[in-house]
Amino acid sequence: MAERGALDHMTGQTAGHPEEAPTHVPSHVPTQAVGHVPGNVATHVSALCTDLYEIRMAVSYLRHDMHGLATFSLFARHLPATRGFLVAAGLDDCLTLLEGFRFGQSDLHYLRHAVGLTEEDLDALARIKFTGDVWAVPEGRVVFGDEPFLEVTAPIAEAQLVETALLNLITFETSVTTKAVRCRLAAPDAELVEFGARRVHGLGAAMSVARCCTLAGFTGTSYVAAAHRYGLRPVGTIAHSYVEAFGDERTAFRTFARDFPAASVFLVDTYDTLAGVRTAIEVAQELGLAHGAIGVRLDSGDLADLSKRTRQLLDAAGLPKARIMASGGLDEYALAALTAAQAPIDMYGVGTKVGVSADAPSLNSAYKLVDYDGRPVIKTSEGKATLPGAKQVYRGEPGTPDLLALRDETPPPDREPLLVPVMSRGERLDPEEDLATARRRLLEDLAWLPESAKRITDPTPVPVHISAALRLLTNQVREDLAAHQFVR
Repeated sequence: MAERGALDHMTGQTAGHPEEAPTHVPSHVPTQAVGHVPGNVATHVSALCTDLYEIRMAVSYLRHDMHGLATFSLFARHLPATRGFLVAAGLDDCLTLLEGFRFGQSDLHYLRHAVGLTEEDLDALARIKFTGDVWAVPEGRVVFGDEPFLEVTAPIAEAQLVETALLNLITFETSVTTKAVRCRLAAPDAELVEFGARRVHGLGAAMSVARCCTLAGFTGTSYVAAAHRYGLRPVGTIAHSYVEAFGDERTAFRTFARDFPAASVFLVDTYDTLAGVRTAIEVAQELGLAHGAIGVRLDSGDLADLSKRTRQLLDAAGLPKARIMASGGLDEYALAALTAAQAPIDMYGVGTKVGVSADAPSLNSAYKLVDYDGRPVIKTSEGKATLPGAKQVYRGEPGTPDLLALRDETPPPDREPLLVPVMSRGERLDPEEDLATARRRLLEDLAWLPESAKRITDPTPVPVHISAALRLLTNQVREDLAAHQFVR
């Protein structure tokens, strides 16, 4: 759709302590644990950001001197039924978390009483920090079922403790980013801005959602803290309460336009939408507002019909550059319908349904041990079986299936490896990546992705084949496991 005015003109300007303390807590650990800061992972992240059974397992490993290297693979077992692909996201937050993951003194005080840990246990946990390696799919890349988002190799207690946090970050950010990308695909010619902060599940989520939507191709966010944190464009209009507070639309529109003449977007559906459009036109003409600096926002009703009638009114009034914005419970399905109806909408405010990934709010994600101390391991339970060994995914030409293989296999010709080393001995290998780089990577993968996988309804994912070497190893481990169980 043709540009009718600058975005910054329309929507924003650039711009229980325990009663009895333990007798001994190691003094070399941080005094106060730091949890998850909204929108960013803190420099030191409390290792209590995990599930209780992770702590108990880690303590048991340490009590029995189990310090062997363990490789865990984080993946989605299969895609949600409504998805033809997933977009990897959350890696940067994961790396920040791993760099600062440790037990503070207050954490250890709590565990002494709540879990009944011994002084020896507390000493061991006090020394815990992540010292392992991570291979991962970079943010913005397209992935499919069974393909690892990342793999962690570290002493088993360390690798076990970080499971919950890594799953949380990857699952949420991948779900939201994928949903946002589908919105971008559904309305390819309109601008999209993120409006979800008020209804997503917490302020930390609001910050992450803004980042995820920017990665997906949205041009701004209404959440000012996220705009500030990530250098995004803050966007916004007015609310119905503003119109109601003045008693009539004309006074409200006139007042706002005088206060913010370069960002005069009129919310026109408080009472009667088309009457509101006419009032907005009259105020714009009365105040002599620049045609490219005004717009109207539709927030309810039949958006396709109302946008067409609104466009006619604006054009007839000599305001061809005035833009039309729409919002109100939108997602990729609504956007696809409006695109098919050729609704003359220049910009969409997309919020709740993307911010909570409404039709697929979680992934069937898992973090599973695939190797311990040089021994490949598997899980054989029905519906949740795993594949052994550290993995690699090889991608070929458009239209060819991905190949899930062992990491140490000879790379097949003319295929690209998806997982790359991102952390060694607990330290990042590269500095924090900017969103523009991840965005370019996403665009390349979307160009590779077949149209059948990008369909909004009834998508078909790219198949994932398993290499001969991985199949052979899986069968060998199964046979060895069966023989061992039979002997016992």
